[in-house]
Amino acid sequence: MIEVRWHGRGGQGAVTSVELLAVAAISAGKFAQGFPSFGPERRGAPVAAFTRIDDKKINVRSGIYEPDVVLVLDSSLIGLINVTEGLKPGGKLIVNTPKTPEEIRKELNFGDTVATVDGTGIARKEMGVPIANTTMIGALLKVIGIMDLEAMNDAINHRFGRIAQKNLNAMKRAFDEIKISN
Repeated sequence: MIEVRWHGRGGQGAVTSVELLAVAAISAGKFAQGFPSFGPERRGAPVAAFTRIDDKKINVRSGIYEPDVVLVLDSSLIGLINVTEGLKPGGKLIVNTPKTPEEIRKELNFGDTVATVDGTGIARKEMGVPIANTTMIGALLKVIGIMDLEAMNDAINHRFGRIAQKNLNAMKRAFDEIKISN
């Protein structure tokens, strides 16, 4: 089972991303859960959302406290919250930033896999808005390798309609442009 914790800010689409990923995984024949962590969040406040994906039935119904992967939609959260808290040994950290993996590794004193991609820059170029949630799905899929990008097509087309292709293009660019350092 792969467990992913997403860190973002209210309004950046973390909840949308986990839902899209779960729907696509289920459509691809996997078992999945996607759920937010709700509290007194408001637009711009730090939020967390979670995804579980497995090839067999998922019986656990709790929050994710020791994820395999942490994905950070907004790099300004680094230093504000401990994004690596509970990350399993050998875990993977994916950050939406123009910085290199080595810069993030040094900033966080993190020794495992770090992957970075300028998801916001890609979103601006491909979609005309700085909302990188679907873009970062591409980065996640490259790092974890649990599904092909094409598995996202139906979920994104259904959710975004006429602007779906822009989201798919951004997702593909992040998949292709992510930098991974083990």
